[in-house]
Amino acid sequence: MLKISQALYDQIVDHARKDHPDEACGVVAGPVGEGRPERFIPMLNAARSPTFYEFDSTDLLKLYREMDDRDEEPVIVYHSHTATEAYPSRTDITYANEPGAHYVLVSTADTDDAGPFQFRSFRIVDGEVTEEEVEVTA
Repeated sequence: MLKISQALYDQIVDHARKDHPDEACGVVAGPVGEGRPERFIPMLNAARSPTFYEFDSTDLLKLYREMDDRDEEPVIVYHSHTATEAYPSRTDITYANEPGAHYVLVSTADTDDAGPFQFRSFRIVDGEVTEEEVEVTA
């Protein structure tokens, strides 16, 4: 189960809404070994595409160095789907390389600026996709 604060939930949804019609992407970091999402880190979709996201390799290297310096790890890796449901695509599954992370997808398809937005979380390990419950806390 993913436990996420309302504030982080809102930041992820807001990022997805603002980057629409392109896919948004980013990370929520937390203390190593605790599995607790704490620090919202929106990233630039280097692909600038409505159907694909890609972290800029320089930005990603900088992020991992920063997380290492702060004793953090990626707890959530998120991105949006702009025209399809919030479910990992084959490409998403192929690029999922953080077995300990929650993969959050937000769908901005068929919504207006106010929503509603699909917000779903998955574990992706060795190509296996498992949806998990999301609990939003105060």
